[in-house]
Formats: sequence, C-alpha cells, structure tokens
Amino acid sequence: MKPKVFIDGEAGTTGLQIRERLAPRGDLELLAIDPAKRKDPTARAALMDAAAAVVLCLPDAEAREAVKLVTNPATKVIDASTAHRVADGWVFGFPEMGRGQRDLIRSAKRVANLGCWATGAIALLRPLVEAGALARDQVVSIHGVSGYSGGGKGMITEFENPADPTYTKEPYRIYGLELAHKHLPEIQKYAGLSTKPMFSPSVGRYAQGMLVEVPLFLAHLKSVSSPAAVHAILADAYPGERFVDVVPLETCRALKTLAPEDLNGTNRMKLFVFGSESQVRLVAQLDNLGKGASGAAVQNLNLMLGLDEAAGLS
Repeated sequence: MKPKVFIDGEAGTTGLQIRERLAPRGDLELLAIDPAKRKDPTARAALMDAAAAVVLCLPDAEAREAVKLVTNPATKVIDASTAHRVADGWVFGFPEMGRGQRDLIRSAKRVANLGCWATGAIALLRPLVEAGALARDQVVSIHGVSGYSGGGKGMITEFENPADPTYTKEPYRIYGLELAHKHLPEIQKYAGLSTKPMFSPSVGRYAQGMLVEVPLFLAHLKSVSSPAAVHAILADAYPGERFVDVVPLETCRALKTLAPEDLNGTNRMKLFVFGSESQVRLVAQLDNLGKGASGAAVQNLNLMLGLDEAAGLS
C-alpha cells in the first residue's frame, strides 16, 4: 500500500514545488483538500490523520496550530516553517549534518526542515567547529545573496507585479538590518557556535538560487594554516554524499566568478574554498527553493517513509 502524503499549505511557493516533485511519483499517494476548505481545521485534520506523513508549508503561527490538529500517533510531520527548528522534540532536517543525522530523521515523528540560509551556513561552519579548527566562541560573519522567491509571496509580488503598489525595480538590496534574522537561532545552534554570528543577507532581482559566504582569517583558526587544510576538513565531513559536493581545490583556484543560479531546479549544494596565504572565503551554492526548501523536504520525507532518499530529486 502506498504511503499517503498531505501538504498543508500547498498553494504557497514551497508547497507548490514540493507537490511538483511528488506528483509524478508512483510510490506515493498525494491527498488533496477541496480548495474551499483550505482554512477548515476539521477538513485539514481529517486528511492529516489519514496520511502517513504531513508536510506543513505555512507561516510560523499557523504551523504551530496545524501540529495540534494531528491526533493520529502514526502520522509523521515535516514542518517547512521556522516554528520548530530549535524546538524540543523536533529533529533538525539536514541529513548531511552529521553521521547520525539520517538515522534520527528516519526514526522521527517530527522533523523541522531547515532554512535556506542555514543550509549553506551550517554546512560550511559545523565541520570546522567539530574538527576544533574554529572555536565555538569565535565571532563569524555570514553574508551572501538569494533570489527574491526566498522572501515568500510578499517579496515575489514586489519584484514581479508592476501593478502592485509595493512593486520595485531594485536590482539588489540588503535586508535583515535589525540583525535578528529568523534563521540565526538554527544557524547558531547547529553550527555549534556559542556566539551569535553577524549575518548580513541580501536579495537580487532574480527568482531563485543563492550563494552563502563565510569569510575567515586563517590566523583565527586552530591547527589549520592553509586553504588546503580547511578544504580537507570540509571534504572529510561529506564523503560520498549525493547532494552535497565539496568542489576540488584545483577547480576552486581556476574559477574567476561564481553565479547563484547554477544549481536551480536541483537538490544539490556545492561547497567552495577560495583562499590566500592569510584568508579563506567559504561559499555554499544552492537553490534556495531546492536544497534550501522543497528539495530538502522531499529528501526528509523519503527518509521518514523508508523510501529511496533520492526519489523525486534526480
């Protein structure tokens, strides 16, 4: 019998992309709600309890309320919002984060999908912290650029709808100026940092794709004194991974530019190490709607249902 899956909030950007990845598959049965009942808690609860797994693609407050609708103890939940990423009782949905993380996700009833910025930042920082090369109390800076789809319907409207009063022709802008971005708690916790990072995100006038950057001085690291040593730590952290590639150092040295849109439509992430005698510039390249959102949710769903981890993600 095929496992049944219900996407609560499938009309949103992430929900639509998750459905697009799941719809062609023959190993799952997708449950759909009558559009007129999308806000009806009774109708939603019935579908949730009938499903083997539910994927929540809702704003934070609505996601917290949606979890309360699930009364079937067998129903598994993936929350794509920020609501439960550092909450007790929830497993963090980054399978490549550590050697035991996949097993935690496989056995979990509640998984919190990680954020797009957090995907790149944790992938770059956590191996260095775990290797003892980066002190947990070291102050680090994270910055980069994302496509405007990462800002949800509101930002998409700003960049795509000339008839809307919020429409903008800005080619690029920084945001998160209050220094309290919603991804910071998960980045700090799962990167293993005791000091909150400086996070400086920006958005470009293109739909999706992102670069997440962490610049470091080699003098601030321990037991490593070259870009090659930093690269070796990252390479050792992701052996044989299907979706995370540590780009060879020789390839990094040959590059002159790097574009944020190169991995769009995939669930892949590439990690780059650029460096000099005294500095390294670590960069994660990914699709903010792929490995940074819907692709990651499908990967986690596959693990939770005991299916091929890469199903629907080729």
